[in-house]
Amino acid sequence: MNLPNRLTLFRIVMIPAVVLVYLFPYAQFGIELQVFTVGAVRLSTVNIICLALYGAAAITDFLDGRIARSRNIQTTFGKFADPVADKMLTSTMFILFASKGIISVVPVIIMVCRDIIVDGCRMIAAANGKVVPAQSLGKVKTVSQMLTIALILLNNLPFEVWQLPVSDVLLWFSAFVSFASGMSYFNQLKEDIFESK
Repeated sequence: MNLPNRLTLFRIVMIPAVVLVYLFPYAQFGIELQVFTVGAVRLSTVNIICLALYGAAAITDFLDGRIARSRNIQTTFGKFADPVADKMLTSTMFILFASKGIISVVPVIIMVCRDIIVDGCRMIAAANGKVVPAQSLGKVKTVSQMLTIALILLNNLPFEVWQLPVSDVLLWFSAFVSFASGMSYFNQLKEDIFESK
């Protein structure tokens, strides 16, 4: 297995690690976690650890594709697993936040449903021998989601000090871009989707 594929697998393996750290019942085991205060904003050690793990996983997203293209070692597994790993990681983080009541579940539903629809469209296109390249809106969505997750884990620091709801704005922006890019993929492939044989 080549290096890009290993990096993709590393990103997938990091998902249960982040979930474990985030949801572990520390109090039940008598574990007291340090809490840092920045102004009036409290930041848990759990969030800092999750941010470090998520950051490491997100970096592999940048590296695996770059290495594969520069060394011309793109594989079928990589083309399949790389976008799946991205969606698994971001969707898991947003679902964790929603489960804790930190964010609204509505934008999470929009983003998850978009990913399911786009994957379905791509499967239909692949069955017809078409390769669907990544769109610029999809790339904007990914960057926006990554920034949103990082800000939520940081409790919106440093913007929370000035009471600017940047993480909330980015969350809804990510949902909007997700919806827009999903519609773009759907319109691009609607002839294949509604094709009758």
